[in-house]
Amino acid sequence: MSQSADVRERGAYGIWIVGLLVYMLAVFHRSSLAVAGLTATERFDISAAQLATFTMLQLLVYAGMQIPVGLMVDRFGPRRVLITGAITLTLAQAGFAFADSYPLALLARLFVGVGDAMTFICVLRLVNTWFAPRRIPLMTQLTGVVGQLGAIIAAVPMTIALRELGWTRSYLVAASLGIVLSVALVVFVRDAPAARSRSGPPLSRTQISQSLGASWAQPGTRLGFWIHFSTQFSATTLGLLWGYPFFVRGEGTSEHTAGLLLTLMVVAVMTAGPVLGWAIMHHPWHRSTLVLCVVGAIVVMWTVVLGWRGDAPIWLLALLVVVVGVGGPASVIGFDLGRTSNPSERMASATGIINQAGFVASLLLVVAIGVVLDWRTPGSSTAYTPSAFKWAMSCQYVLWAVGITQIWRYRVKARALLLADDPQAREHMTRMG
Repeated sequence: MSQSADVRERGAYGIWIVGLLVYMLAVFHRSSLAVAGLTATERFDISAAQLATFTMLQLLVYAGMQIPVGLMVDRFGPRRVLITGAITLTLAQAGFAFADSYPLALLARLFVGVGDAMTFICVLRLVNTWFAPRRIPLMTQLTGVVGQLGAIIAAVPMTIALRELGWTRSYLVAASLGIVLSVALVVFVRDAPAARSRSGPPLSRTQISQSLGASWAQPGTRLGFWIHFSTQFSATTLGLLWGYPFFVRGEGTSEHTAGLLLTLMVVAVMTAGPVLGWAIMHHPWHRSTLVLCVVGAIVVMWTVVLGWRGDAPIWLLALLVVVVGVGGPASVIGFDLGRTSNPSERMASATGIINQAGFVASLLLVVAIGVVLDWRTPGSSTAYTPSAFKWAMSCQYVLWAVGITQIWRYRVKARALLLADDPQAREHMTRMG
């Protein structure tokens, strides 16, 4: 390796680390309500459906902004969009710390979703710019799974902080981390080796429509969309809101044990990511097969837990969160399908389309669980029973049925396209799953 290449590689890893830290912070802010859900119901005097609205609104904003953010990255470059996202997250979380009414808290969580939406796509664009093509799949997986450290910090440490420091000081400390990282972004991150910030040409409505239409027309993009849809929602729903109440009130664990189970899920996410990254690098044709196996395992584990008479044993709950956690990095396989199905000029739009899928599914599930819990719980009580949680968590089967059907449908179409008498398709055949 030449000296200049060595310097560039060190710079690439430095830029990636700063971007990754911002993504970790976004995951932390996104997940911080999971262990504060029961506290939030008391602070704002709200029901389960109203509590679910926090996460519903945040996910709705996140999912809705994925395509606009992808277009913003194409227009203004990832550095400026990432800085904007970090500042937005910091201000929103500070507002959440001081919120003393339900409407103000909702407004704060809305802007948490806005800032969160501006992180992951930007970091992926930096990865695609700074790293060699052969390293992009692994770096993409590492970005997704290492970023989940933010959820670990939002589990046990945030539980302790809420108990020792109280609501306002805990969320203010969390918000202050964004100040440091915003400065680091300004100082260290560059869009490309030759430019600190790089802008693209303005896009007309017609060009935007054509770009999005061409991306969605690709069977590989649609396959990536449904992969992301089917694999992520179970872990996201547990990590963002309903995991802690489910373990404490649905399965009778202690609060400490519930926090440890959520932490174990994140550890499973981080452990499985590099393994799946290696697998798709060496067996790209079987990417969708691997995803179907992961989804099948998640369905089986939930069926065993929900069918267990009485409280499930701790070992079974631990196995559940490990298997569910694998769904997180499995969802990242969808981005690899989008990458190999679209030219570079459509990469951001394809990534935005795919990235909204899992969050749309999570949004639907979060709302459904809140509604079913209120339906199965007498009066306006928030003392949800194990039976109510079994009914609520069973809503996942509807989403799995839709997702698995669509994965199979578009996997057949994607493979048919690649096996058709098309020179370009034959060239990419070994890279499509």
